[in-house]
Amino acid sequence: MANVVLLNSGGSNYTSLLAAFRRLGADCELSTDPERILPASHVVLPGVGSAASAMQAIQSQNLTPVITALQQPLLGICLGMQILFDASEESGIDCLGLIPGRVCQLPVSEGIRVPHMGWNRVQNKKAHPLLKNLNDRDFYFVHSYAVAEGEFSIGLCSHGQTFTAAVACNNRMGVQFHPERSGEQGQQLLANFLEMAE
Repeated sequence: MANVVLLNSGGSNYTSLLAAFRRLGADCELSTDPERILPASHVVLPGVGSAASAMQAIQSQNLTPVITALQQPLLGICLGMQILFDASEESGIDCLGLIPGRVCQLPVSEGIRVPHMGWNRVQNKKAHPLLKNLNDRDFYFVHSYAVAEGEFSIGLCSHGQTFTAAVACNNRMGVQFHPERSGEQGQQLLANFLEMAE
């Protein structure tokens, strides 16, 4: 059985994620304890709110070296994906620096509202186990900042411009959307994540 730890980074979407993983038969808990996090088979970094508050929560709990040391599959969700990158235009802060790239604000234009909120189509850019059987599917988004398409993008979406909807760099992965709010395809993505081993 997979042992999943959700990192407590000060967000508020833990209950639905815990339920989603438990529906898949995983043992799942919320923790900031390195002795619980480091032995886990899979680690998830959720995020709701601002990059500055998330980084402050991580740093105040001395979780940065713990996250950096992880060798098992790590999945950042929404803001959790964004803070895996080098820096964020939001508050102009440095992030974890685990994936090269910078988070920038989505531009507002005629007919394009920010925040980007609701269902939108994700196209696979390259084959990856996280997106197995999920090409050209709709997922639920809520965000005002995003990362441009880059070397490590594995899934793309468009809202005024093309942005990275899913990313993977070695054991570090992220999705800009909320799989726990994305119905069957979201459950499929989390199941794909659980199938990945160290």
